Amino acid sequence: MRADGEGRSIVQAPPEPPNDMIRPMRKPRADGQRNRERLLQAAKLAFTELGTDIGLDEIARRADVGIGTLYRHFPTRDAIVEAVYRREVEQLAGAAESLLASMSAGDALQAWMRLCIDYVATKTLMASALAATVGGGNELREKSGRRIIDAMLLLVDRAMAGGDIRRDVEPADLLRALRGFTHDGAGPHWQASVHRLVDILMDGLRVRRDEQATSGPSRTRASARAELLGGVAGVQPDPVRAATGRDVADRAAGGIDDGDLLAPAQRGP
Repeated sequence: MRADGEGRSIVQAPPEPPNDMIRPMRKPRADGQRNRERLLQAAKLAFTELGTDIGLDEIARRADVGIGTLYRHFPTRDAIVEAVYRREVEQLAGAAESLLASMSAGDALQAWMRLCIDYVATKTLMASALAATVGGGNELREKSGRRIIDAMLLLVDRAMAGGDIRRDVEPADLLRALRGFTHDGAGPHWQASVHRLVDILMDGLRVRRDEQATSGPSRTRASARAELLGGVAGVQPDPVRAATGRDVADRAAGGIDDGDLLAPAQRGP
């Protein structure tokens, strides 16, 4: 405030900030997002080829970015291992909707189970790093398991509703089958072999043209999901629990690398 020549007070507006200080909130830069995706893809391939002990500078080189760019996105090795894990979970869970949009529900279920096998193959080679990095993060593991279970339930529901698969199929049936398929994944060709097993399984699940899918599912989706997620909501524990002392769903909720929901294949000596 100042006085004019006649002694009257004049209120002055606050000075405007320089133009270079007026910066609207911006979304992450597109090139930053691209660099992050390139780093994650390069890290995934490097981990599967050479193991998670590979130097971070090699990951940066493969992504064609500087090591400083890598550290800006992922300050530690654990950070990039966890980010690869999260990305794999998101891609597998998100694949259900995209597959349903492009093919019949039965074909989508078959394609998704094949993706599960590919996912396990990646986790097999990252298992030791994930055990150290993600193993203690129960919240992350449980969230990952729920995303994957919900994707499987969606596909099973749609395939039943469309008459593509038998209506007496339980989601836990598929869980047990996939768990068994990936239990002993040693050798150079195990992944292709398991893909064939998925195809054989789907042949048995499909409703033949001369059949009527008249029998309904034995349980609701809510109760099936409850069993898979840990026997909550009054659902009795899975029979496997009594024999092994480990609930299928407790381990399933941990995500692909943490238990019976597509546990990592056991490597040979």
